[in-house]
Amino acid sequence: MTSTDAPGTTQTQQRRPTRQRRAVAAALAGFDDFRSAQEIHDLISRQGDSVGLATVYRTLSSLAEAGEVDMLRNEDGEAIWRSCSDTHHHHLVCRTCGATVEVEGPAVERWTNAIAAEHGYADLSHTLEIFGTCPTCR
Repeated sequence: MTSTDAPGTTQTQQRRPTRQRRAVAAALAGFDDFRSAQEIHDLISRQGDSVGLATVYRTLSSLAEAGEVDMLRNEDGEAIWRSCSDTHHHHLVCRTCGATVEVEGPAVERWTNAIAAEHGYADLSHTLEIFGTCPTCR
């Protein structure tokens, strides 16, 4: 049992396809940019589903923990989510409209490995998000 499991539940039980989980998944499938839990909750409500905001947060956190969605923090520190590819990648995010491009960064990977080796670190993980203004918003 992980620290996030409720007593007496298994990970399989937590990830069962509940109505709420299906509503959140359907909302995530409807956009390509990152969105806040509040924006996702609003979209679900407009689609006619009744899911509490706290349930949306819990579901998004669970999906992120399972690697089914990416979560990052925008420049204001707000958590935002998006369904992404399952390969290692980084994001280029428009700070105005939220448009997002998945990017691979071989130079970043080389630099990460080199700086870790220089300091004797192993078992690496990292995140890199790049914020800017897209051509449409400029």
